[in-house]
Amino acid sequence: MKLRSLLFVPGDRPDRMKKALRSGADALILDLEDAVAPSRKAEARDAIAGFLADTDRVIPLLVRINPLNGGLAEADLEAILPARPNGIMLPKAEGAASIRALAHRTDIPILPIATETPAAIFALGSYAEVKDHLVGLTWGAEDLPAAIGATAAREADGRYTAPIEMARSLALFAAHAAGVPAIETVYPAFRDLEGLGAYAARGRRDGFSGMMAIHPEQVAVINAAFTPSEAEIVRARAIVDAFAVEPGAGVLVVEGQMVDAPHLAQAKRLLSSF
Repeated sequence: MKLRSLLFVPGDRPDRMKKALRSGADALILDLEDAVAPSRKAEARDAIAGFLADTDRVIPLLVRINPLNGGLAEADLEAILPARPNGIMLPKAEGAASIRALAHRTDIPILPIATETPAAIFALGSYAEVKDHLVGLTWGAEDLPAAIGATAAREADGRYTAPIEMARSLALFAAHAAGVPAIETVYPAFRDLEGLGAYAARGRRDGFSGMMAIHPEQVAVINAAFTPSEAEIVRARAIVDAFAVEPGAGVLVVEGQMVDAPHLAQAKRLLSSF
């Protein structure tokens, strides 16, 4: 499942769900949690179940259920599991224990939001134990500050504060330790496409393979940021070809630069990403 861009869509808006299929996103996240008011949860469950049952799956359709311990997840699962979404996004996940609890109900792949509670931070290393149940791993920058009593998640210039930046980094490492795609969190200022482009480029630079979107206009920017450039592809092929010619070499010179095994691994990863 290629996951450069994953677009959130409110679960109580069938019109937006249908329209989002043409957004260019690699997957949709049909939201039963934050985007749906408590009074509309039942309506949203029915709408998502119907959409899953009646829609041609031109792209993967994931459903964000409510947290397992919040009293709403059971009804969410009863409504959507018969329609077999392509994945389930699990908010406020707390490591392997949360994944096992959900996997006990279904074999549908899970995308945990892995940093939304203080306890979740200490469980990040455990996702490798349940990697076969995961479609990827993502993180969030909004719930954690509230959970710890922080007054902000970002500095005045937009950079994350130190605790939140640490959570981001640990989530990135946790995804790679589990061998699953690392998905960057949302960029809330959905009209700031220039800022989004810089943020998404930073995510790809740091090792994320995709990003979540909250507005259709963000999708094209995210897709561009997480698609290798032609120059990157040419260089990666040159590195792979050079080692194919001299497979026993430890170090080679490609385009005037020294390259070794880590560069070869990086080149192969890039070429397999598109």
